Amino acid sequence: MADLQASRISNRAQLGFAFAGAARRYWFTVFPHVHRELSHWRDRAREIRDPVLRQLALDAQRKRGNMEGAAAFAIFAPHRRRATVVRALVAFQSAYNYLDLLAEQPRAEPIAGARQLHEALLVALDPAGRVATDSLTAPLDPAAWQPDYYAHYPQRDDNGYLGELVDTCRTALAKLPSYPAVADAARRAVERVIEFQTLNLSKHQGNHDAFARWAHTETPSGAELRWWETAAAAGSSLGIYALIAVAADPVVDPSDIQAIENAYFPWIGALHSLLDHLVDRTEDAAVGQRSLIGYYTSPEEAAVRMRVLADRAVRAAGALPRGERHSIVLAGMAGYYLSDPEASAPEVLPIAQNVRETIGGLMAPTLLVFRARRLAGRIGAERADHPLPRRPSNPAASAKHARAHHG
Repeated sequence: MADLQASRISNRAQLGFAFAGAARRYWFTVFPHVHRELSHWRDRAREIRDPVLRQLALDAQRKRGNMEGAAAFAIFAPHRRRATVVRALVAFQSAYNYLDLLAEQPRAEPIAGARQLHEALLVALDPAGRVATDSLTAPLDPAAWQPDYYAHYPQRDDNGYLGELVDTCRTALAKLPSYPAVADAARRAVERVIEFQTLNLSKHQGNHDAFARWAHTETPSGAELRWWETAAAAGSSLGIYALIAVAADPVVDPSDIQAIENAYFPWIGALHSLLDHLVDRTEDAAVGQRSLIGYYTSPEEAAVRMRVLADRAVRAAGALPRGERHSIVLAGMAGYYLSDPEASAPEVLPIAQNVRETIGGLMAPTLLVFRARRLAGRIGAERADHPLPRRPSNPAASAKHARAHHG
């Protein structure tokens, strides 16, 4: 018993040191690239000519947290390739955010429209620019090798925004030495994402029965998952980001690729998406969007099942090659969602507590980091809304300036 306790303390200490190192790498070698990429895409979003698409793109760019979360996988890439990995990850998640908002807009053919839009994610993962045309619902442009993503939408004048996101991602992927080795696994993951995004629309637009049938067919044998838990796993992009990060290594063992795919789908991915739905449940209800958490029969059942999923996710992450990396990512992902004020709501708190307790030691530092970031974000927003008067460095010059403007 004493040996077991000592081993647990040692493992927690090792994870703590690994977390500190990962945080240091993120802030000093990844975040500057993230900041630059996000600034670029915000500027490009402002250049979109159609006002509806422009607003959706800007709204998508405000989902900074999940783009930073995607980019966090770059801390595990070799230093010289981190900028390239960040470029691919931010472009892909930016496209995912934008397409998610656009697919929710009312239209005559919601399912066909959502499927065609999200083909952009498939093309983004194809550096050669030669995605098989039988998987697309519109022909590729022979010059750009991109389909007409807006085929079912009245708005389409995005000034090349979506196409640039796609091309930026696949150009970056082409520079990663092991991307050809992970490409098939990444494609399988994005095909699940597309199907999830196509069928999981609003209550008025989607096809609930088709969504459930599809999820049943995707459930791995013996996993004993509820169908909506499988669907949640399919909608997660984390497995794609783990594969992109691995692609930056000069050589990747095929068994490692399979292990990553099996860990993120379904276990880590299911926990990821369900935590996202957990903190978004009020917002989803307001816009008529389905919440996967709402499929549980009660908050008590949800708390039990989320504990089970968290346990399987922890074990799956730890069993991977370089498992401490994936354990850090898992804790960081959970910390991001559980630091949200919605996670402290009375009806949600038992679920959040179960997940925190199951993930264990790394939750304390990650929650501290994310709560501090959220507080800083709120303070920054308040200052932007109510700026303090600037203190003049030269009173005489300030008086002259005031007179010039007020006559």
